Amino acid sequence: MANLPSTLIAPSVLAADFLHIEEDIRRMENAGVEWIHLDIMDGHFVPNISFGPMMVKFFSKTTDLYLDAHLMIDNPGKYLEDFKKAGAHGITLHAEVEGVISEDLHKIRDLGLDVGISINPETPVEALDSVYEIVDLILVMSVHPGFGGQKFIRKSIAKVEHIARKIETVGRPIMLQIDGGIGPENAGEVRRAGARNLVAGSSIFRADDPHAAVIAIRSAADAAIAH
Repeated sequence: MANLPSTLIAPSVLAADFLHIEEDIRRMENAGVEWIHLDIMDGHFVPNISFGPMMVKFFSKTTDLYLDAHLMIDNPGKYLEDFKKAGAHGITLHAEVEGVISEDLHKIRDLGLDVGISINPETPVEALDSVYEIVDLILVMSVHPGFGGQKFIRKSIAKVEHIARKIETVGRPIMLQIDGGIGPENAGEVRRAGARNLVAGSSIFRADDPHAAVIAIRSAADAAIAH
């Protein structure tokens, strides 16, 4: 994760038009995004179903952008190697999934991938206390996972601030990411709180001009930390 800009934009393809997905990916590349966020959902841990390793493999062949696999699934440990083979660069697991322990996180590391952990809006930040020495990325969900287009949950900002302060005491780099209801109207606030990596779906892919939407989000975020 070295040599990255001060603010990263990670478009969530959950909100993209899958009939024209390659065109959407090219738009994101042209807009200068660094990551593509892949929401993997199984219909059990969350009520919606999205896609699995085969689609990740498609993205791997379609773009050189960083593929950020967010696993919202039960028993994720069974599938880690599949996502590695498919071309994911990093895998994020949910702290709320029964059985997700440091063993799964270490397995991601052993596969040579970046290690991420995510917490839902109702999950206290203390759930992360045991993983700061393990993970490369912490994802704060600012909506309830499973569906795109939800309204931003404002209490997430306090979580980001708390986690950002904690990261400062750890002594190792950890990417702080936020996902859910992110757009130009709140990008500055979450960036100022400490989130460096902003996942955005509907505000980008459903905009009249997705390229301009990416620029607007990044500009708002960077302006918030310019002074």
